[in-house]
Amino acid sequence: MNPYFEKLGRTVLERWREQNFSLEVFPELARIAMDEASPSENVDLEEMIHEFLTNDDQPLQGHSGFGQPELVAFNDSRFYIQILFWMEGTTDIHQHEFSGAFHVMQGSSVHSEFVFVGAQSVTPHIRTGELRLKQIELLETGRTVPITSGQECIHSLFHLDTPSVTVVVRTHHDPGTGPQYNYLPPHIAIDPIHADSLTMRRKQLLDVLENLDHPSYALQVNEMIESLDFERGFHTLHHAMDRLQFLGEWESVLAIFQEKHGNLAKRVPATLAENLRRETISQMRYHIDNPEHRFFLALLMNVQNSKDIQALITERYPDQSPNETILRWAEELIEPTDFGLTLLNAAFPETIEVDIDTQFDLLIDTLKHALNESPESNTTTAEYPEIHAVLTSSCLRPLFC
Repeated sequence: MNPYFEKLGRTVLERWREQNFSLEVFPELARIAMDEASPSENVDLEEMIHEFLTNDDQPLQGHSGFGQPELVAFNDSRFYIQILFWMEGTTDIHQHEFSGAFHVMQGSSVHSEFVFVGAQSVTPHIRTGELRLKQIELLETGRTVPITSGQECIHSLFHLDTPSVTVVVRTHHDPGTGPQYNYLPPHIAIDPIHADSLTMRRKQLLDVLENLDHPSYALQVNEMIESLDFERGFHTLHHAMDRLQFLGEWESVLAIFQEKHGNLAKRVPATLAENLRRETISQMRYHIDNPEHRFFLALLMNVQNSKDIQALITERYPDQSPNETILRWAEELIEPTDFGLTLLNAAFPETIEVDIDTQFDLLIDTLKHALNESPESNTTTAEYPEIHAVLTSSCLRPLFC
C-alpha cells in the first residue's frame, strides 16, 4: 500500500470522525486534506505504478469500469480513495450518488457544471427538463474540486492530456441521492444503471440487421416506435438515429414517435441531435492527440457560443488572439479526402467545383466571417451559402452562435 495514500486516508478518517461522519462536511473536508498535502506534489507517479504492480499488499480492488483503469489506494467501510487514469476519457454529463472531492494529479481537463431546470419524471428511470450550463473552467494539475451527491453537482470532464490522472476521495454511497442520472443535453436525464434487458437485446438485434445491411431495418424500427412506450421508444431512437439518417428514414420514424407521445416528445429531436454532435466530437479524440486541438474539441462540445469560447481560449493562452488561435487550429485540422477537404466533420460541398487551394481559402474565409475577424468575407458567405450550411451543421456550430 502506498504510504502517501495510507496517511491521507487516515487523516480524512480522523477528521471526519470528529465531525460525527456528517455527509454535509465531507466534500470540504476531503478537499482541504488533499490541498494540504497535494497528491500532485507528493506522489511520484512512476514509483506509485511500480509499487502497485510489484507489491501484493494493496487494498481490495473493485470491479468498476470507471477510469482507464481505476486503482483503489485506500479503503475504509465509510469511504475510499481511488486513482483514475484517463487515456481517452470524456465523461458523460452526470451526477453522483457519492460525495467527496477529486484532485488533478497529472494532466488537465475542461470541467463543465450544469443545472437541470424544471425536471419532471416520466418514469423512475427517465426525466425531462432543461439542462443549462452553469460554469466552465480549465482544471490544471494540482486543482482540487469538491463533489456533492445528488443534483447539486451535475458536471462533466473532458481530459486534455494523455494520460490524465485524478485522485478521488469519496464515500461509497450516500443514501437517498439516486438515481445517478446521466444527462443528454438539452432536455433528457436517464438512469444509466437501470438494466432493461429486453431493450438491450432488441438494440443488439438491430445491430445484426444493420451489419447485414438488411432492407427491413427501417421498417422494423418503424413498427417498434409505433408500439413502444416513451422510455423504450426514446432508447430505440437514440440507438438507431445514425443508421436511420444514413438510410434517409429518420424524419419519418421521428414523426411517428412525436405523434404517439405528443408534447412529451417535443424535446426529443433537439436532444438526440445534440447527443449525436457530442458523440461525434468525443470520437475525434481517438485520432487527435494534440493537446491544443483537444482543448478546441472540449470547447466545441461544451460551450454554446463563440464569445465564451474566445474567453476560455484567452484564459488558457493569454498572449494569443483567440480568433487567430481558432483560425490556426482550423487550418491545422483541415484534411484532404478522396472528395475534397474536411474540417473536423464538415466536408467541403461536392456541388462547388473548385480546386483544393480554393476550398481551403473558402473554408477559412467563412470561419473568419463567423468570428467577425474579416467582415469583408461576407461576400464569400453570400456567394457560397452551402459552405456556411455545412459548417453550421457540423461540430463547429458554436462558432456561428
